[in-house]
Amino acid sequence: MPVFYSPVPQNLRMGLAYVGSSVFTNNRTGDSDFTREQDDRSVANELVSHLPLQMLLYFNMFYFPCWWCSAVVMLELKFHYLPGYYQGLLITGMILLTVIEVARLYLGYIGNLREKAPELAAFWLLSFTFQLPVLLFFVTDESIIILPLERAVHSIYLIFLIAQILAAILALRTMTRKLTLLFHLRQMGEVESFRHTGMSPFYGLPCNRSVLPVSPMNNVYY
Repeated sequence: MPVFYSPVPQNLRMGLAYVGSSVFTNNRTGDSDFTREQDDRSVANELVSHLPLQMLLYFNMFYFPCWWCSAVVMLELKFHYLPGYYQGLLITGMILLTVIEVARLYLGYIGNLREKAPELAAFWLLSFTFQLPVLLFFVTDESIIILPLERAVHSIYLIFLIAQILAAILALRTMTRKLTLLFHLRQMGEVESFRHTGMSPFYGLPCNRSVLPVSPMNNVYY
């Protein structure tokens, strides 16, 4: 036999949240609650864009064309001395790095400046899962005839990439902490709105008003 569950009313849900926040929190005075609320709101309004990450992205945007030109020139010089499968791997790696780098820098700029966690997470995934393995292949595999200039430009690019991955982790931690705080503040704001409007958080009725009918006092004496 199917059982149907009715959704919890909004007023009852707010009432339960109000009681839970009153009972299961630590005992604090009103001044400490007010100070903590002010601190939470100041943190929520604070900009959490990561400055070191933004600096790395800025310099990387100017360094990438230099790296690309150097890599293409070095590939042209040694192309005919490489086996066929290495030629295909290097060409595929260059195409992947070029296409993904454009999308990666765009996601990094949008995610960091506008404080968007999904875009910044996508930037981190592209950096860690695509750019880093391909670049490590260019630096470590001696069978591709690594030239001195090629090793230098790849090493600088690898340092940029590792620094960006570490900075993105720190930026994501700060950003998710702020988003969690904003979520809790919005949830508490719904409960506080009942207080300011003079409504009971349990049933949405005006405060200091009984829900049971009360007969006038003059009827008691008759």
